[in-house]
Amino acid sequence: MTRRLAILLTIAVAAAVVAGPPAAACTNILVTRGASADGSTMITYAADSHDLYGELYFEPGRVFGPGAMRDIYEWDTGKFLGRIPQVPVTYTRVGNINEHQVAIGETTFGGRKELKGPAGMIDYGSLMYIALERAKTAREAIKVMTDLVAEFGYHSSGESFSISDPNEVWLLEMIGKGEGEKGAVWVARRVPEGFISAHANQARIRQFPLNDPQNTLYSKDVISFARQKGWFEGKDEEFSFADVYAPLDFGGARFCESRVWSVFRRAAPSLNLGVEYADGYNLGMRLPLWIKPDAKLSVADVMALMRDHFEGTPLDLTQDVGAGPFACPYRWRPMTWEVDGGKYVHERAISTQQTGFSFVTQSRSWLPNPIGGILWFGVDDTYSTVYVPMYAGIRAVPRTFAEGVASMSTFSWESAFWVFNWVANYAYSRYKDMIVDIQTVQRELEGQFLADQKAIEEKALALHRQAPELAREFLTQYSVTAGDMVTARWRKLGEALLVKYMDGNVKNEYGKPTHPRYPDDWYRRIVRERGDAIRQAP
Repeated sequence: MTRRLAILLTIAVAAAVVAGPPAAACTNILVTRGASADGSTMITYAADSHDLYGELYFEPGRVFGPGAMRDIYEWDTGKFLGRIPQVPVTYTRVGNINEHQVAIGETTFGGRKELKGPAGMIDYGSLMYIALERAKTAREAIKVMTDLVAEFGYHSSGESFSISDPNEVWLLEMIGKGEGEKGAVWVARRVPEGFISAHANQARIRQFPLNDPQNTLYSKDVISFARQKGWFEGKDEEFSFADVYAPLDFGGARFCESRVWSVFRRAAPSLNLGVEYADGYNLGMRLPLWIKPDAKLSVADVMALMRDHFEGTPLDLTQDVGAGPFACPYRWRPMTWEVDGGKYVHERAISTQQTGFSFVTQSRSWLPNPIGGILWFGVDDTYSTVYVPMYAGIRAVPRTFAEGVASMSTFSWESAFWVFNWVANYAYSRYKDMIVDIQTVQRELEGQFLADQKAIEEKALALHRQAPELAREFLTQYSVTAGDMVTARWRKLGEALLVKYMDGNVKNEYGKPTHPRYPDDWYRRIVRERGDAIRQAP
């Protein structure tokens, strides 16, 4: 990595770097039934934004009378965009999963600047949450989303959506038509059974079959619109959505495709996918849309994939001077910077400090919906969060995860988001040591949830046979208690870290301060810079 950052980027590459990655940079992983260890479908989502407060949204299903309307507020800004007719019945949604086990995540790819002018009412966040309120399957969710933008117009830039139900996993990519043009162009592909996919702020669907409605859906004008704009002239079967509407550049590869590469390289080492797929210097080398993992993935495996800093690769964030003496794998923004006439970048890994919330979902066809759907939910950085099981059938969420407890500008010890940020931000000062203590508790908590899962669900099933509402009440109590317990335990962890590592010391098992040395390599760096000034006299 040191060598790479020392390279002066060419003028063409530098232009791409200046553009930088999208502001709302997120990561999704998609896992089909045949690629999972237990037959679940799974998707993940890290909602990464420096101004996103991490909370667990909860919206109970409702019945509406004739003439009811639904307000549309832009998810990113809270701006009121308008009203649309409400449907007679909506479904309960817990975060990004609904009572029918449909789950949705997203990443913003932006795309052609000519298409960014909002010409409609429905933003990408509203698309996700309205679809969860109205769809019983992933296919229905795609129809809801695409019908909404066709009727009311699309308000956002290019987006990739992960959409799953207990049987299918889909990737939908959509971009608006620019100022004065209503609607959007889009394509959706079903991930083949036994395969996984991922996306991270770069459009990924290239060529696609034109006559395979079981596995591929697309807007009728997705190709003709590109022809009309003069962006495509070839045969229809040669058309590439990503290359036309969001051409790959250095930033798209280095900041975005690099995260997909890291998922793929870890899930399928046998593919030998080298860093040249991710470093931005070889744009002709393109990752496949999906891969078959070397082994089927468990929920814990997928959680682990969401915890990544490119360890062991040339992009490893723990290995250069920017990591400090204690190998902190984070870099404060901006990600692109200049010094002494050179233009450089910091890496963008899956695990990042600005995550508001993240999740791993499970949707399982062999279980009743209230039990089969789980949103494993966590706040702040994926590397140091704890994923807590929130079942699709619950009637309430933990108070410490709930909306309105605090905000980005208001701290509260009752807020899981702030407690986890407090611990993580303290850990950055002596990361290599503190992360060991953090992950010990993380493994303890998550390990217990995973170990208890079978027994919890067996009890819920028994109650469901008596009366479905009994199962919902039981799972609500379980999930609420688990969430609030984790927040309290994390505060205790933070207190213990403060005591143990106060003032740069490390207390031993007897509570006595010790003074561990900096790593020898760090001392050498100090000597190279100030050796003559700080050398001891003979």
